[in-house]
Amino acid sequence: MEKNKVCTHCKQEIVCKADDIVNCACSQVELAETTRIFLKQSYHKCLCNSCLEKFNELVLSAKGKELPTRRSEMVEGLHYYIENGYFVFTEYYHLLKGYCCQNGCRHCVYGFKNRYL
Repeated sequence: MEKNKVCTHCKQEIVCKADDIVNCACSQVELAETTRIFLKQSYHKCLCNSCLEKFNELVLSAKGKELPTRRSEMVEGLHYYIENGYFVFTEYYHLLKGYCCQNGCRHCVYGFKNRYL
């Protein structure tokens, strides 16, 4: 059955064919096994193709990298940016962290921030 839903990451409206997954648009996106594992551990339900591709690139780029533990190891623009004098951690940083802290972070890749919206 075809249903209109929204992407749980970017909130774009999508057509979900969960009952006919072979013909769903999301089945056309090739995902690495590590991305599939990441998505199974997230709070995301349905994602648009753009977000699926974005997560795939993000997961692949983070593979083998470690979370910087010191400020001197962090790269502005990659791990964080500064807004109104505050550090804002990026999606890449949150992915490297390896888990969701469930604080509703602005750039949460795990989907928790959208869970209750």
